[in-house]
Amino acid sequence: MRIPDWIIYALVLGLVIWVLFLGDNDRLDAPEPLPETLLEEGPSLPEPSAFDETVLVQVTAPQNGVGTAFAIDRRGNWLTARHVVDGCRRVSLLVAPNRYVTVARFSVDPDSDLALLQTGRSLRAVDLNLTNDLRVGEVGFHIGYPQGRPGEVATRLLARSRLVTRGARRNEEPVLAWAELGRTRGLFGSLGGLSGGPVFDAEGQARGVIVAESPRRGRIYTAAPRSIASFLERQGITPADGRASAISVADYGRRADDFRNALQVVKVACEVER
Repeated sequence: MRIPDWIIYALVLGLVIWVLFLGDNDRLDAPEPLPETLLEEGPSLPEPSAFDETVLVQVTAPQNGVGTAFAIDRRGNWLTARHVVDGCRRVSLLVAPNRYVTVARFSVDPDSDLALLQTGRSLRAVDLNLTNDLRVGEVGFHIGYPQGRPGEVATRLLARSRLVTRGARRNEEPVLAWAELGRTRGLFGSLGGLSGGPVFDAEGQARGVIVAESPRRGRIYTAAPRSIASFLERQGITPADGRASAISVADYGRRADDFRNALQVVKVACEVER
């Protein structure tokens, strides 16, 4: 019995549609590939421009959650992202398993997604470098508590961008965009909880504060060094010179554990009013 031609055509057409629209389903949520221009370090990062990419972030009402902070001196001053603590009734830092220390006071920046936490004491500070001598394509390591658990991401510096905040808070600020190279084992999906954490360069110096992510694009955004420097100056805070040591793609998972174990990078818990 001969199969009618129209049935054969229908089967072939169905197979083509499956390959195009369903067969590649595993890649639908894959981040954008790393631009070839980032395979090596390139020119110095240019100054902010009207042509910088705009990134829109919708800020919701405050709610219980977690984030990351890092020590910038031994007097108990910690940097984090404003949206991690804004509107919180109580903010605390995890300093040992199941042991939190309440933040005595915190201040938020009206001009950027930054906040300063104060506890009165911190054991060790990171080496915070707020100069603008960054180069396109240089590697960065983002360390903290994504999804409330220890984790880290390796990236390369892509460009400057402009972060536009809408919703519960309206603002515009310059940020740096980093393209993901990879993550440590077991870290998938959203990086929520990494906000407020530091990005380190290959020399082990903190170069920014993580303020946003774009999971679909594989991008992480950090506050611009000038924004951080201006915020700390208004707060009357001078960061201490911490001890820096090199980090590489081969060992950034282990080095991230060192920062967390030394309580240079800690988890932040926010409790809102009920």
